[in-house]
Amino acid sequence: MYAEEDFIQLSALQHLAFCERQWGLIHLENLWNENRLTAEGRHFHDRPDNEETEVRGDIRIARGLRLRSLRLGLTGKADVVEFHRLCKDVPSSSGATLEGVSGLWKPVPVEYKRGRPKVDFCDEVQVCAQAFCLEEMMSIEIANGFLYYGVPKRRVVVFFDAPLRKRTEELCARLRELTSIGKTPPAKYKKRCERCSLQEQCMPKICNRDKKVRNYLESIFSSDDNAVGV
Repeated sequence: MYAEEDFIQLSALQHLAFCERQWGLIHLENLWNENRLTAEGRHFHDRPDNEETEVRGDIRIARGLRLRSLRLGLTGKADVVEFHRLCKDVPSSSGATLEGVSGLWKPVPVEYKRGRPKVDFCDEVQVCAQAFCLEEMMSIEIANGFLYYGVPKRRVVVFFDAPLRKRTEELCARLRELTSIGKTPPAKYKKRCERCSLQEQCMPKICNRDKKVRNYLESIFSSDDNAVGV
């Protein structure tokens, strides 16, 4: 169990899953650089981030809901959490009660993304961590959530199965480890670096080249030392 002063932002998980160095630049060095993609993403989140509740029949839609997990030491906001009313004959363990509202309700987290579905697991981990928070807060198990992508304008279901839960737990542990070290990880250039808003601050190509030169020089000196000792 973590104290509130040791909480880490939920958004850090998505940054870490995308790139450990990006996480360090943002969350350790407090660097941020707006580009077209981040500006569009921020605008895309404007409505979901408003703290309000909407009722559509048997679905209550909560926007900007504050989340926290004492077990994982995470805190943040969910873009949207939908609460679906359950039938009366459903076991009480399958749903949660809401203050001032009758019946049992099933929470379903929905995370908004401006672009297309990604080939990696960054987005799935983020919404799974939100489910962890909701499960702890409401003493319930959540089977699935959704990612809403702005380009195709459709939802993608995310099942919180054992592999995804394990991956998210491991990422939380890695987040704690790197936070305790307090040092920004080194740059490793990859194709996705071209989409990163922090590319100029990170300089992955230059840092990688410098590292290769340094390793080359170290190997020469090491070889010279061995030659002298022969």
